[in-house]
Amino acid sequence: MSGIDSLPPLREVIATHQLSARKSLGQNFLLDLNLTAKIARQAGDLSCMDVLEIGPGPGGLTRGLLAEGARRVLAIEKDSRCQPVLAEIAAAYPGRLDVIEGDALEVDPLAHLTPPIAIAANLPYNVGTELLVRWLTPKDWPPFWSSLTLMFQREVAERIVAQPGSKAYGRLALLSQWRSDARIVMSLPPGAFTPPPKVSSAVVHLTALPEPRFPADPKMLETVVARAFNQRRKMLRAALKGMTPDIEDRLRSAGIAPTERAEQVPLEAFCALARALAHP
Repeated sequence: MSGIDSLPPLREVIATHQLSARKSLGQNFLLDLNLTAKIARQAGDLSCMDVLEIGPGPGGLTRGLLAEGARRVLAIEKDSRCQPVLAEIAAAYPGRLDVIEGDALEVDPLAHLTPPIAIAANLPYNVGTELLVRWLTPKDWPPFWSSLTLMFQREVAERIVAQPGSKAYGRLALLSQWRSDARIVMSLPPGAFTPPPKVSSAVVHLTALPEPRFPADPKMLETVVARAFNQRRKMLRAALKGMTPDIEDRLRSAGIAPTERAEQVPLEAFCALARALAHP
């Protein structure tokens, strides 16, 4: 019996079901149930929330979320080998765990969730950033989720919370901080995982803002930011020159010197530039 519920320890579960982590699926299993419960607590009070979990694997975080009182967990798992393990967890927590076998990039979970909704996941390394960008750029805002509690490689986590002037500052920081409060809440060494990855990991908690921090058209902001950081070593007047012939005037009207580089420009100024470019 494990420390958080009546189910077996995860190492025993993995041995019983022969669940070796697969690199092709971006899998690195977190086996310490005390750690998974601690990650679940970073998501806050989940007793009145449905929780969407991506890539539960053998169910370490799933068990943490349920043990910490999540109203209900919907887990999306691509690896069919994990289904028997997740079925055992569902039986131990009657009516509180549903599992969909499928690719999180293709499955629409909304039909299976009741608001308020939180997302908590030890994201597979190979799809983590893509999923985050999708959750941050829905057609309508506020989004279906109220918070995200997500495990990333430490490097990605630092890009999410980066500030202007740092090498980590870029598109991911701007997308995250425009519409949410983002902070790193936990760090984990490679040895916490099986197999150990080559990099450290960190848990980021993002809380959705009721509306974006500064007004801007989402598509225009994304376009400006993408162009600016695709050529981040260039001055903005050069990186953005293809957007409009009078780009230097537009930059100045947004309070940005045309000779600035993208990594020096704060979020508020990028939003001002997006507004300036939205009107001919």
